[in-house]
Amino acid sequence: MLLKQASGRYAAIDVETTGFSPGRGDRIVEVGSAILEGGRIVDEFHSLVNPGRGISFQAQQVNGITDEMLAGQPKPENVFPELHRFIRGTVLVAHNAGFDLSFLRHEFGRLGLACNHRHACTLELSRLRYPRLRDHKLETVFRHVAGTTACVQQHRALADARMVAAI
Repeated sequence: MLLKQASGRYAAIDVETTGFSPGRGDRIVEVGSAILEGGRIVDEFHSLVNPGRGISFQAQQVNGITDEMLAGQPKPENVFPELHRFIRGTVLVAHNAGFDLSFLRHEFGRLGLACNHRHACTLELSRLRYPRLRDHKLETVFRHVAGTTACVQQHRALADARMVAAI
């Protein structure tokens, strides 16, 4: 475990996106979160999101989400207020937190919602705690911390949030 478990609630969180920069108009297409209390997952949130714009080829290669998968999915204004309530009062934890938080802040900001949570980054923490790992990708850190060689699904929001929670 990278974070010393203090009293309180943590929200392991991950997002998948249409591209790599909210400043260039990219949006969240999937969000997953797992609430941790006492080191255990007590609740989960997951949703695909139809942002009303296409997913770049590069992002599709990473997350496997297509425009067709988003047809009929909820709009951002239906998903993000619910997510905002779900993570209220938590410390956010993400792998490469700067990326995920930049998108969350952008989406929340579009709806007039604040995102001023304290946060921790398991990527940064793993580089400090485990400097000799061959790399610090989410799956590598998860396997090291969890002590498993099992194949894990990556680059889908809830699966990644669960790995972050385990870390």
